[in-house]
Amino acid sequence: MFLPHPGERGRRVIIWCLLLVALHQLGGAAVIKAKAWLAPILIQQAWQQTLLSGGEAVKPWPWADTWPVARLWVPALAVERLVLAGDSGNALAFGPGHARASAVLGSAGLAVIGGHRDTHFAFLSNIEPGHRIQLELPGGEQRHYRVRASRIVDASAETLSHSGVSERLLLVTCYPFDALRAGGPLRYVVSASPELTVPREALVAVSQHNSDTCCWPD
Repeated sequence: MFLPHPGERGRRVIIWCLLLVALHQLGGAAVIKAKAWLAPILIQQAWQQTLLSGGEAVKPWPWADTWPVARLWVPALAVERLVLAGDSGNALAFGPGHARASAVLGSAGLAVIGGHRDTHFAFLSNIEPGHRIQLELPGGEQRHYRVRASRIVDASAETLSHSGVSERLLLVTCYPFDALRAGGPLRYVVSASPELTVPREALVAVSQHNSDTCCWPD
């Protein structure tokens, strides 16, 4: 009976180990791609259920720590995004997120939506003053805004104030858009205001935080 040389057996073990590692890596990549494909579908379904229920929050999957709270359109750029609750890393991985420390979307005060510069909010590099921004809220209400200005802000040196009655909307992402590494202090900020003046008594109460400032989205 022929027995392989010890060196040959060693080479075979190494080859099998490499094959197993390769299969594991391919399997991980497949799971990531599956999640990237499936998540938007589940979020879209959750939003439709929210609209049908009259505004009830619906999680896209049972263990999700976020849910859709608005649909955002920029007609001039043919952009449509579903906005998620919260601006943590988990939420921003799936779409732009509404900063909970800011005002309720469509209400008095400053509402902030953040997103990643290289994915969901990459279009901010092309947005211009005068462009219309539309928000569909959970109850089906439509809000219309006009972009007033954009600027670059050092988040380490400037805070956001959400005090006051005037309704404002900020879209925020990291800057520069072509940076090789994320996480710097600079933010690209697009400011928009409602096209129509809403009576003060019709505005929803702003966030109940003790402080009148909130943090920049990551």
